[in-house]
Amino acid sequence: MPFETAFIVLFCVATTVALLVRRFRVPYTVALVLAGLAIGALRLFEAPHLTKELLFAVFLPGLLFEAAFHIDAERLRENTRVILSLAMPGVIVAIGFTGLITTWIVHGLALDPTFTLSHGLVFGALVAATDPIAVIALFKTLQVPGRLALLVEGESLLNDGTAVVFFALILSVVTGQSTSAGSLVSGFAASIGGGVLVGLAIGFAVSQVTHQVDEPMIEISLTVIAAYGAFVVAEQMHSSGVLATVASGLVCGNLGRRHGMSPSTHLAVVSFWEYAAFALNSMVFLLIGFEVSVGALALYWREIAVAFLAMLLVRFVVVGAVVGAVRRTNEAVPKGWGAVIAWGGIRGGLSIVLALGLPRDLPHREQLVTMTLGVVLASILLQGLTMAPLLRRLGLVVRDVGRSAYERARAELRVVTGALSEIEDLDARRMISPDDARVLRAPYEQRRDDVEAVLSQLGPTPAEATRMQRSALHHLLAYEARAAAEGLRSGAMSPEVFEAMARDVATRRLRLSEADAADAGDVLGPLSTSTTTHRGAP
Repeated sequence: MPFETAFIVLFCVATTVALLVRRFRVPYTVALVLAGLAIGALRLFEAPHLTKELLFAVFLPGLLFEAAFHIDAERLRENTRVILSLAMPGVIVAIGFTGLITTWIVHGLALDPTFTLSHGLVFGALVAATDPIAVIALFKTLQVPGRLALLVEGESLLNDGTAVVFFALILSVVTGQSTSAGSLVSGFAASIGGGVLVGLAIGFAVSQVTHQVDEPMIEISLTVIAAYGAFVVAEQMHSSGVLATVASGLVCGNLGRRHGMSPSTHLAVVSFWEYAAFALNSMVFLLIGFEVSVGALALYWREIAVAFLAMLLVRFVVVGAVVGAVRRTNEAVPKGWGAVIAWGGIRGGLSIVLALGLPRDLPHREQLVTMTLGVVLASILLQGLTMAPLLRRLGLVVRDVGRSAYERARAELRVVTGALSEIEDLDARRMISPDDARVLRAPYEQRRDDVEAVLSQLGPTPAEATRMQRSALHHLLAYEARAAAEGLRSGAMSPEVFEAMARDVATRRLRLSEADAADAGDVLGPLSTSTTTHRGAP
């Protein structure tokens, strides 16, 4: 079947699956894999193969950029220790112990006596990167705590780059291309550092251009350049294209979006990338299903079972160690979240593409590819289908189905408020006359009053009220930290006063993190105390 025809058929399948999952409430990505698996087994048509070139040139940059674009850099910074620990040393430990355990069982129990530690380490690197697309989509549906979603998504954005770099380094050792420890360390540092620097530079440049123009189509094109350009440039420089795209997305999403885009442009850019992510995800997960061979899985089912259990065991140990290490810091992870983070470490398309890109002459290549396919399939189906029950069992689902009217009203109020802000902006820039502004403003003001009346009748549930208040507290504490830093830089505040304020803000952030399941009112006390304490500050 010609590529163009296959492409249209795949989109038809993805759309059909999207319509069906609305009725049967199956995670969309899981349903896509099952659809691809069924169509591939029946050989209804020949789909494009999920190659490394296809993933790196089309899918990965867009998916990484879209996720990074929506992450608040301030909130990411507040969780740096947890995310970096999981994405850097956590990945290294996971690769080593997954490889050791898999090799010990497969070789030791005579499932395959020729399977050595080098093969185990290659496999550990193949399945080290997490792909939480299905989990994040479920988080949005069930409205779990925002910080939990940030931890899962932030880790995935960074561990992709770490896993790809370590996979390349391990493969170079296994194939005899590199044996020096110094060259491995320098190669790792150059790949990580170079990728981040390229991404920051391109993201900053694009953000500066965005600040100078106000044309949605041009600014959408600039973000596409930032996403794919950062990846290509970094790869050409033998650096991490994954981390370059992530860094570029973070800069564009925080500097470019907040300071360089008008409300209408912001809406257009966000809408474009949301659809791009939907389309790219649909294709990736469908193609994952097409790549799986049921016969090959049956041949290596024991090795796949061993590898999957080893991967899960190491994942829980790594997450547990990181959660324990930050228990007494301001990044403490609430009880029950560790299990969700560990179980939410689903493996996906990146693992499959890396496996398919293994050298043809690598010993045990077929076995490694099949084991990776089997582990990814088991991870998507088992972990993806059981995540919602786990969240409900741990009490992390805050959505009340009966609150849909309240949610719709709040969403409409945000839209109406944004429209009124856009009218004010047009009026301030003299793009419309004052009379036109009054005419345009009137129906939106009426809608705003109507929606506010509905909200006053429905009212938030106690859980919703607590969540909104706690979100506001996080925002205010971040503002206090920025204001104190600005006061120190401008000379309006002495270093001693700044240190006292910084310690106070850090203490309240720690209390807010520890009191995640408690009433936000318990945290309000120190806010007023802090104001009194620092009133005499210069």
